[in-house]
Amino acid sequence: MKFTTKFVLVLVTAPDLKTARALAKAALKARLIACANLVPKIESHYWWQGKIESGAEVLLVLKTQKSRLAALEKLVLAKHPYDTPELLVLPLIAGNKKYLDWLAASCR
Repeated sequence: MKFTTKFVLVLVTAPDLKTARALAKAALKARLIACANLVPKIESHYWWQGKIESGAEVLLVLKTQKSRLAALEKLVLAKHPYDTPELLVLPLIAGNKKYLDWLAASCR
């Protein structure tokens, strides 16, 4: 196990698999992330414009380095269909050394 402050998980929701796949592919091609996990069929309930809303979404779990966050945010905001897309960053505190080495090599 290797302790680190260099890496983060980024959570983004998308309205459907097509959008989620396009966001993941664009971030991978730009080398902003090492991996994207797409979790389909989540059900979201939230406040929007003064009302409680709900809907089906896809959750993207993106693995990246802190140094790539600004560029990743710019890409997501430019390509996402929502006016206010979810983009939350969670710190990674530790992980398997070989996996973290791969993550670092994959995000340039």
